[in-house]
Amino acid sequence: MKALVFERNLPRFAASRVASIFGSGRGAGIGPLQLLDADPPDLPGAHWHRLDPLLSGICGSDLATLDGRSSRYFEDIVSFPFVPGHEVVGVLPDGGTARDGSVLAPGSRAVLEPVLGCAPRAIEPHCPACAAGATNDCANLAFGALAPGLQTGFCTDTGGGWSTAGLVAHASQLTAVPDDFSDEAAVIVEPAACGVHAALAGGITPGDTVAVLGAGTLGLATVAALHHLVRPTSPCTVVVGARYPHQRQLAERLGADTVVPPAQLARAVRHATGSLVVAGRLAGGADVVFDCVGSAESLTQALAMVRPRGRVVLVGMPGKVSVDLAPLWHREIALVGAYTYGVEHHGAHGDRAAHGDTDDGRRTFDLALDLVRDADLGSLVSATYPLDRYEEAIAHAGSAGRRGAVKVAFDLRNRKGRTR
Repeated sequence: MKALVFERNLPRFAASRVASIFGSGRGAGIGPLQLLDADPPDLPGAHWHRLDPLLSGICGSDLATLDGRSSRYFEDIVSFPFVPGHEVVGVLPDGGTARDGSVLAPGSRAVLEPVLGCAPRAIEPHCPACAAGATNDCANLAFGALAPGLQTGFCTDTGGGWSTAGLVAHASQLTAVPDDFSDEAAVIVEPAACGVHAALAGGITPGDTVAVLGAGTLGLATVAALHHLVRPTSPCTVVVGARYPHQRQLAERLGADTVVPPAQLARAVRHATGSLVVAGRLAGGADVVFDCVGSAESLTQALAMVRPRGRVVLVGMPGKVSVDLAPLWHREIALVGAYTYGVEHHGAHGDRAAHGDTDDGRRTFDLALDLVRDADLGSLVSATYPLDRYEEAIAHAGSAGRRGAVKVAFDLRNRKGRTR
């Protein structure tokens, strides 16, 4: 059995950071990640099940970690060594129980909701966030029965998806995969859930102009969620900045009204809103901007194109950035983080909320399953690789946009994988 293991090794960490200057993912072979023989992790306790990965995605937070560019904020809520991989569809060899209490037979497929909240950590009573179903806001990521770890894939006790040895998952983390879903559709559910959570965090009201910066997996999932979940109750104009031609085509297919290169996004927002320009910034601007990149440049751009008292939703995982926050203060802009998922009250925003029209909420993952099916998001999986080609896979993921790809994943089903 093999696993890609990330160890705390400062010389290798420094080497990968230097190599990443030449492109994200370039340092995979010389960094702290190594392909090793591994045993399956032990089951931590009751209600835990073994999950053998079929596909496991490579996401932006994985790349930031491998490149040595993730924030030091995460140091105390990660435990070493760990096996990366939190975008996972797998098989339950011994069966198990799903989050909703349904019994899954041996050989059933499930997708992983990776946040390690109070239930996996056997913490009672649950913190207020977990008690309300918002595991993304759990206050106990370094406590309880497990080693520290904000998610599976960053915790030494759980294993991760980049492994043929499998991982362990608590029943509260498992959602059954519908029979009509391909493995490719299933592995995109976790990033789709992030897009759902972000879109619903925007507080969009009817008639708003919405800008989306970035059209990688998160950006495209956010566009799809805006179209399928927000527009039915809050019609809005969606303008997207996408760097590559295939990203622009996908953004249009998923529901964007206008798609332009990132450098032209402010002009497109100006046209949509009738704003004037003052000192290189829009006097008005978009009502809501989704930053799906998370860089200093993208956040600066977002602040320059959102209207006074508008909202910037930070979707892409940022590192340590230097940004002039004077516009945030002067224009009273709300800066909102959108991390993962939990329970969504997507009927309880905008004018409907003002009239007391709310709903009881649905799990983000359940909404994401619907979104993946309705928007055919499984088609975003562009390439898969076996573990022994991990250097090639990670380099491909790091240059996905330039190479015409979106989502790159490890294929644990066979030795060859596929690319396109």
